[in-house]
Amino acid sequence: MDIVILSELPLQALTWIKEFPPSPVHMQGVGKGPAHEDSMRRDKDKRDDSMWNTVKLVVLGLVALFAAIAANYGRDLSYQVHAVIIMFVAAGLFIWTLRRFDEPVAAANPNEYLDGPIRAGAIATAFWGAVGFLAGVFIAAQLAFPVLNFEWAQGYANFGRLRPLHTSAVIFAFGGNALLCTSFYVVQRTSAARLFGGNLAWFVFWGYNLFIVLAATGYLLGDTQSKEYAEPEWYIDLWLTIVWVAYLVVFLGTILKRKEPHIYVANWFYLSFIVTIAMLHIVNNLSIPVSIFGSKSVQVFAGVQDAMTQWWYGHNAVGFFLTAGFLGMMYYFVPKQAERPVFSYKLSIIHFWALIFLYIWAGPHHLHYTALPDWASTLGMVFSVILWMPSWGGMINGLMTLSGAWDKLRTDPIIRMMVISIGFYGMSTFEGPMMSIRAVNSLSHYTDWTIGHVHSGALGWNGMITFGALYFLVPRLWNREKLYSLSMVNWHFWLATIGIVLYAASMWVTGIMEGLMWREVDAQGFLVNSFADTVAAKFPMYVVRALGGVMYLTGALIMCYNLWMTVRAQPKISDAPAMVPAE
Repeated sequence: MDIVILSELPLQALTWIKEFPPSPVHMQGVGKGPAHEDSMRRDKDKRDDSMWNTVKLVVLGLVALFAAIAANYGRDLSYQVHAVIIMFVAAGLFIWTLRRFDEPVAAANPNEYLDGPIRAGAIATAFWGAVGFLAGVFIAAQLAFPVLNFEWAQGYANFGRLRPLHTSAVIFAFGGNALLCTSFYVVQRTSAARLFGGNLAWFVFWGYNLFIVLAATGYLLGDTQSKEYAEPEWYIDLWLTIVWVAYLVVFLGTILKRKEPHIYVANWFYLSFIVTIAMLHIVNNLSIPVSIFGSKSVQVFAGVQDAMTQWWYGHNAVGFFLTAGFLGMMYYFVPKQAERPVFSYKLSIIHFWALIFLYIWAGPHHLHYTALPDWASTLGMVFSVILWMPSWGGMINGLMTLSGAWDKLRTDPIIRMMVISIGFYGMSTFEGPMMSIRAVNSLSHYTDWTIGHVHSGALGWNGMITFGALYFLVPRLWNREKLYSLSMVNWHFWLATIGIVLYAASMWVTGIMEGLMWREVDAQGFLVNSFADTVAAKFPMYVVRALGGVMYLTGALIMCYNLWMTVRAQPKISDAPAMVPAE
């Protein structure tokens, strides 16, 4: 069905999102021309390929050689393991490139979407989701039953090592791959242009997942900066910077060469997420390595400045990685699945600009009652409370997109999953501003209420919108008629929803109880409850939390099976690639 792309400048009504079917007119003249010109172009392409392969061989050989030297001279186990991983990756790529040095390379069709990295990203999203949720369930069980911190696994699989692994697996591996693949899908479909940079998108995908592997293995081996959401050490941070700049080049380049005059709103959110995360990552991770042959580094910032920088990064990782990026998903996939226009174009403008302006100031609300000056944490509180309104405006925009299609909530479990994700977005963006208020924060901070808040947002908002996007994408990416089973989607929906409710509700109860127990004093001013008393009182809720996690994990495993069977067992629609109109 034909649809008009969202205009960036004129305030026109939003209608459909266009899929740009091929037109025979656009394809006229493709591949024509004198034979000698074709021959000359092929020769030039062959020379360019040979030169480029030579450069790659030199670079990969040097990387493999240096990694081997680094593995020998490494000052700590984590650094040595990472050097060996990089050596094998570089050597493998060297051999792969060498074996294909003189093989002809098929020219990319400029009128064909580059969907290979998107398919790989969808697979990686489902895989890392299952891994991250499993790690989360296990550490939740460790808190309820400390005996699961096995003596033989101390130093590698205890709670302290697995907790950052879980956090990065679900946020950066699961969520990051979801953002990579959906942003590449959306920017192509709404720009009528193939991804910019040739195979640079493949470099972004594999480079980002190499970063995930290095970070995860580093956490298990004790290689960490001990910063919330920003744990990897200096050389891993440097690699992520390179990959992220390449990501920005691919995405922005595609927008700049678009064949549509206007930029669809989802791309605004994706681009703001990419640019802001680049800035946050670079500033927050400014450090000086102790040695080029060791993982440890010294932070540039110290004391309260370091705390402020950390939470400027940490909360904006929530604001842009986990909010703006996933709002890009919402603004594309909800209208597509509902087959309805976005409710309000004007509201989407307000949502975007208010969000990116206000979120950047909210970080200090994590530092109430610390060495940070009161005016700074109050500033963070004020902007957080103001942020509530545009966040709910975005929630309303997403929900009201179903106007005229509310019946789909009964018949379509995918749109149901997307809608409940928007509901959790609204709930989390109410809870967050409330918790930022100083008086409320005195009761809630450092308690399990915060854990409940984080997970209601991460599991409810980020997780559910990602599941909905995967259910939308997989049949289309593999040209399948439909999903293998809608009944399985229904099971996934209810298991995940009930799991989130159990998790969040148990943590809310525990958090209130913790806050009250920690602030209770006797007539002499001494604390009434010890730490051990608090831990003992939390046991029933910790069991409920672990049960909620098991349900959420079970739903995700059902999804993985459903998507796998969709690709394996469902009939193909057509082998014809999706085409883009030529200029």
